[in-house]
This record gives sequence, structure tokens and C-alpha cells, in this order.
Amino acid sequence: MLSNTSKYAIRAVIYLAVHASNGQKIGIKKISESLEIPSPFLGKILQVLVRRKILSSTKGPNGGFGIGKNPDNITLYDIIFEMDGDELFHSCLLGAGSCDSNKKEGGYCALHNEFDESRHQMITLYKSKTVSELAAEAKEQNYQIVL
Repeated sequence: MLSNTSKYAIRAVIYLAVHASNGQKIGIKKISESLEIPSPFLGKILQVLVRRKILSSTKGPNGGFGIGKNPDNITLYDIIFEMDGDELFHSCLLGAGSCDSNKKEGGYCALHNEFDESRHQMITLYKSKTVSELAAEAKEQNYQIVL
């Protein structure tokens, strides 16, 4: 359900939380190779996250990317919202547009009631999981997708 953009952004932020502590910066080439994400696409993602203050960047030979704010204060929801907005959390599963707009036009889709509960659980999950929690779990469990 998440876009590749959001998935790559989440993986990159967790990777940086694991590997770029204490203001350390990691170059885009290293991040790209480690996460197997195309460098040009990753560059665009990282720049969005820098503009939104989730990441920081430094130019130059010792430059690169690092975490821009305390990872305890960055949730998965924050990253997804910055990359894709909140449409995922409001769009109709079967119809076009949001559930609210579909209701105004005549009613919800056939799966609305069943999906709505799942959607709320998903939002709760994304808002409750922080980058620091996921980075700690990634280190502890040796998750290769972000290490």
C-alpha cells in the first residue's frame, strides 16, 4: 500500500539513524549502494526530507546526509506524509477520491466498513512507530533491508 517513494524514504531514514549518529554524515553513493536504491531517485527523496527537516545535509568532500532531528520525534507517519501526503489515509479503497467525497456523492464503496477499521489501525501504527525504535530493532535483529 505504501509507494516505493515512501518505502525508500523510510529505509533511508532508518539507515541513517543506525549509521549516522552524533552528527556524522553519509554520502548518497554509500546509502544508495547499501540500500540498493537508484542514486538519482534516492537523491530526490533525500532532498525532500532535508527540506522538511527530517534529515540534514552537508555539501563538500566530507559531506552527506544525516538525521535532522531527534529520531524519537520522527514517526513513520511523518515520513509517509512528507513523501506522499495523507491521501493514503483518506482515499477510498475501490472508488476514486476520498471516502468523505464519495459519501457526499452518494455513499461509501462496498468495502468501506471493513477497510475503515484497518485504515485506522494502520494510521495508529504509523503514528506510534518512531525512527529510533525501528533503528534499535533493526540493529538488534540485524535486518538487512536497512543495514
